[in-house]
Amino acid sequence: MVQNGATMGGTAPFEPDFCKPTQLLHSLSYWSRCMCFQIVKVWSEDGAGKVVEIPADMTARDLCQLLVYKSHCVDDNAWTIVEHHPILGLERCLEDHELVVQVQSSLSGDSKFLFRKNYAKYEFFKNPLNFFPEQMVAWCQESDGSIPQSQLLQNFLNSSSCPEIQGYLYVKESGRKSWKKLYMFLRRSGLYYSTKGTSKEPRHLQLLSDLDESNIFTTITSRKPHNAPQTTNSASRSDCKELKMLCAEDEQSRTCWMTAFRLFKYGIILYQNYSLPQQRKATPSHFSAPVRSVSENSLVAMDFSGRTGRVIENPVEAQSAALEEGQSWRVRIDNSSPLHPSSLSTVIHRTQVWFHGRIMREEAHKMIMQQGQVDGLFLLRDSQSNPKAFVLTLCHHQKIKHFQILPCEEDGQVFFSLDDGATKFTDLIHLVEFYQLNRGVLPCKLKHPCTAVAL
Repeated sequence: MVQNGATMGGTAPFEPDFCKPTQLLHSLSYWSRCMCFQIVKVWSEDGAGKVVEIPADMTARDLCQLLVYKSHCVDDNAWTIVEHHPILGLERCLEDHELVVQVQSSLSGDSKFLFRKNYAKYEFFKNPLNFFPEQMVAWCQESDGSIPQSQLLQNFLNSSSCPEIQGYLYVKESGRKSWKKLYMFLRRSGLYYSTKGTSKEPRHLQLLSDLDESNIFTTITSRKPHNAPQTTNSASRSDCKELKMLCAEDEQSRTCWMTAFRLFKYGIILYQNYSLPQQRKATPSHFSAPVRSVSENSLVAMDFSGRTGRVIENPVEAQSAALEEGQSWRVRIDNSSPLHPSSLSTVIHRTQVWFHGRIMREEAHKMIMQQGQVDGLFLLRDSQSNPKAFVLTLCHHQKIKHFQILPCEEDGQVFFSLDDGATKFTDLIHLVEFYQLNRGVLPCKLKHPCTAVAL
């Protein structure tokens, strides 16, 4: 970032001549731009960066929309700006309402912003019971435990209700090597631990972290550098840079703690962030990405055989036209392309956002975890053990599973199948489209493509 008064490329800084009225106006305009706009650099998953000039009041959500527009990718509610600290091994997703320039001012020299998908960002609004195990949720005495689970999320958003999250966490404070297992209580006022077993009497509770003054991060390194007792780590860091390492006993409890932390800290603002994109669909966006819709509901059948095109309203005629057009498309491919149809089916998938080539299993795991670990999050990659096969990596119930896709030949044509030939597809695109509509042998349907966009 270029600071005010700094030089770039050896050029002397702008020195206004206040004796000239026009020069004075120019200088005022110059300093106004410097005060109202800031330079921000954002990095993509492939290591490419993009420099953008943004106003001081631009939120993380607006920056995502700007990058979506510039990168010509499909806009949805899953894009996030990630605050990434490589030396500390920590990162967190900015909330949509946070001011990017304000966060940037607190970053250290090695830190940076990443542009990434996070499908779990608002998943708890759709399936709240999956995020809050019954044994981890407690209510204050005023509720008498009579609040039904169906109203769980409403009570987290309602500032007058008193839910709390309880359970064990391993804690390691800055400068210490050992971890201590403590029974914790997360309330609107902060994160507390009990000095006497699981007692929640006020005299036994000690404040560990204040919500208003803290942000919660996830670790991007393995548990080995931190000597953690489990694999699910997070960290709480306050404005005074005090770092406390927390480790949950399993992935489900970690997700519960982190989701409740966000709900208690931001409350109804999170629901407004979640609802705003739905409302914006009804009005034109400033950064509408020029991407063609793939919804069949937005397409109509057209006949271009005459001098002018016409809409085909008869469904039977439309179906026959589609079949005819499909055959003519295949003829054009066969005549104009040097690729044999079977060869084309083995490479056409490389244009899809869910295909990631020859990445290792560990890299596939990392991408799935970074983008939310929600049901149906998937990617396809080349198989490391079989050069002619592919692998479907799929997330279900916060577990990552791998399914091998094998080629099979029939009457000289190559097909692909992941159920030993019971269901065959001419190419991987057809395979993905089928399992997006049908679960088949998979534990769930394919829902969210794991995407890496180059800025």
